[in-house]
Order: sequence, then C-alpha cells, then structure tokens
Amino acid sequence: MLNFNVPPVKNSTGEPVWKVLIYDRFGQDIISPLLSVKELRDMGITLHLLLHSDRDAIPDVPAVYFVMPTEENIDRMCQDLRNQLYESYYLNFISAISRSKLEDIANAAIGANAVTQVAKVFDQYLNFITLEDDMFVLCNQNKELVSYRAINRPDITDTEMETIMDTIVDSLFCAIPIIRCSRGTAAEMVAVKLDKKLRENLRDARNSLFTGDTLGAGQFRY
Repeated sequence: MLNFNVPPVKNSTGEPVWKVLIYDRFGQDIISPLLSVKELRDMGITLHLLLHSDRDAIPDVPAVYFVMPTEENIDRMCQDLRNQLYESYYLNFISAISRSKLEDIANAAIGANAVTQVAKVFDQYLNFITLEDDMFVLCNQNKELVSYRAINRPDITDTEMETIMDTIVDSLFCAIPIIRCSRGTAAEMVAVKLDKKLRENLRDARNSLFTGDTLGAGQFRY
C-alpha cells in the first residue's frame, strides 16, 4: 500500500518515491503497532498526518490515504481535491467503500479538474489491528460497539446485533479461512454471514481479492 499498491522491487538500491501518508484514527491504530517512524521513512514517507488536522498544500508530492469510508472522511478528502493539496492521490479504504461515496469523490474530482490526479482507489479490507503474528483485535475505535458485553446485553435489539455481526464479518473479510463455530451462538451468526460473503465474492468475476497471486498469499503490504 505504501508503495502505491505495487510490489516492492527486491534488492532495489534506488531512492524511494517520497510521499505523504494521510490517515484517520482507525488507520493510525492499524499502522502504529506495525511500523516505526524510521520504517515509514525508509518507505519514502516524509510526513504522516491525520486527515482532519490542519495540513498545508504540498503540490509536488503524491499522497497515500488510508482511512475508513465514512461520510466525514469522504467530505474531507473531497475538500483536499478541491484545494489541490497534493500532486496525486492514492486512496486506500480500510473497509469497502459504497458506490454512492465513490461517486461523491468522482464528482469532487471533476469539479476540481483533478480527475487525472486520482491515481488509484483500493478497498484494502484491513479493518483489524495486528498486535503480533496470528493475533489481532477488531475495530479499536469502536470498542463499545464490538465487544463481548455489547453482544450479550439483555436489551440488545435485532438491528444492533445485525450491525455488530456485519462489523465483525467485514473485519474478517481478507482471507479464505477454515470456519469453525459453536452452534446456536453469535459465533454461528458471524460464521454464516462470513461464509455467504466469501462465496458471493468468489463467484464474482469482477472481484480480484481472492484470485491469482493474492489467493491466500497474505498480499497486503505496508
């Protein structure tokens, strides 16, 4: 992702392409346990800034965005396009962005005469925080939404439970797993939803998340 979603060239001795990294709180929580400031610098990241902070224009440098596709974030990204803050824009969304929000970005790019500057748009399916090998947690910014307590509240509504299940499924939707669960529990609801979503995407010829070299290869690079 930090290499513009292009696999790094092995044994390359050339200078990296200098760029800025723009993230929201979710993106910051995901990247912080994985990469130090020095490692970011080695990848060509000269600045790493929060999306909603005050940022000066750097018109000769590309920007890599890593954010959740929320209404607030999309509005700010559209504002960046209108203000011509950067040379080019590589938009990486932590979870899948809806068509309507993509259209909002497209309209903003057209209005700002910046269509050619939007270089790439990716759904990264990285809505989890890696703490160490084979250990991760879900959605740190929404701890009250996704928790054991939230799922087991006696007054939880069907709509709230559905929202929690969808959040967990979206967070797990980045690999083809072996799914095992206990029957008659919330775990079974997650398993059924995840199985359905995986099968639908595997049947979709337009989807490239689970095809070719990406299949089971842990393709997400930072």
